[in-house]
Formats: sequence, structure tokens, C-alpha cells
Amino acid sequence: MKRTTGPGRDTARRTAPPRRTDTRRPGVGPAARHFRAGIPRYWFAEQLLLTLSGQRPVHRMLGYTLPAAYDLLVELAPRAPLRPAARGGTPVVQRCDQFQPRPGVIEAYARITSGDRMRALAFRLEQGTDDRWRCSAVELGARS
Repeated sequence: MKRTTGPGRDTARRTAPPRRTDTRRPGVGPAARHFRAGIPRYWFAEQLLLTLSGQRPVHRMLGYTLPAAYDLLVELAPRAPLRPAARGGTPVVQRCDQFQPRPGVIEAYARITSGDRMRALAFRLEQGTDDRWRCSAVELGARS
């Protein structure tokens, strides 16, 4: 009797490794989101994505933005520029990096994907005297 699983299994019939059958990409599952939530740039990228994709109301960002950035979000949000692609899935933050020009300031940029569509999101965070981070500027890249 030939074994078909475990050590010593018959591998002559296999021509390729097993493939992923789910459409999720590694690194954006619940565990990754929980880890990312503790990093200001990822937290803000997620919140901005939810707002600009029409999944959350813009007033939810009221306490987390400075007036100029909030006014821009109020202008952008009704158009939902990061809404899901027609045949794509829910938009996700694939990657988010930062540059820190000086202490208390983070200039971050995120890659947002939805299906085969990719967008860039840039934003600036400033740390207030109360040690809370607030978004002071938001900019969206061109559509691809």
C-alpha cells in the first residue's frame, strides 16, 4: 500500500506546489491590522481610506485632523475617490511608510489597492502639545 500523505508519500504525481485558493493577500488579515493599529501612520492610513472610500462618514475624522485637512476631506469624501473598483475587492492599505523631517512631524505615504487598481495616498501628521497625532494635510495620487 502506498502512502499518499505524510513522509514517504508518492510525489511523482505532483507537478506543482499547492496554490492559494483565497483572494486575500498576506499581511492584511486581522492579526496584521491589530499590529498596525499601534503605529500612527497605519492607523491614519486606515481611517483616511475608510473615509475616502465612503465606508465611514467624514465627521468621524473631526478630532483627528487639523482644520485645513478636515476641510479637504469634506470636499473629497462625497466623491469617494478610493471607493472599491467595479470588479475589485474592498480597498486595503498594502503598505505605508514614513519620513520624519523633524521630531513631532511624520510625512507618510500609503499604497492603496482595490482589485487591480492602485492609488497613492500621502498625508502629514503633527504631534500636538497633548502628544496626540493629528492629520494636517492629505493628498491623493493620480489614478492608475
